[in-house]
Amino acid sequence: MKTLTFLARSGPYGSSKAKALLDMVLSAAVFEQKIQYIFLDDGVYQLLSDQDSAQLGAKNVSAALPALDLYGVDRIYLDTESLQARGLQSRQLLIPAQPCNSDEIRSLIADSDMVFSL
Repeated sequence: MKTLTFLARSGPYGSSKAKALLDMVLSAAVFEQKIQYIFLDDGVYQLLSDQDSAQLGAKNVSAALPALDLYGVDRIYLDTESLQARGLQSRQLLIPAQPCNSDEIRSLIADSDMVFSL
């Protein structure tokens, strides 16, 4: 079993990166790989609950995040510095994510067989 790390760096809207990365995570999980899903930079916005994308004419990408548990993706991490820099708090998140500092994230990445970043 390989450790695959996915770095969610993009906001949920304005491009297809968030949706593409989520699709990659779910696809990899079907093959029972060890998945690490890390939200950092503007990617922390993907975790916010109560998103309404209707005015943007876009699908709510974050609505699919609760399905991660069904796919066995339980290693979900959050860069605390990114969260704080954007004035957000963990109680605003749709799903639980383990808070990590930059050193812990570097360690997770170093222990990975493959890293994908969008």
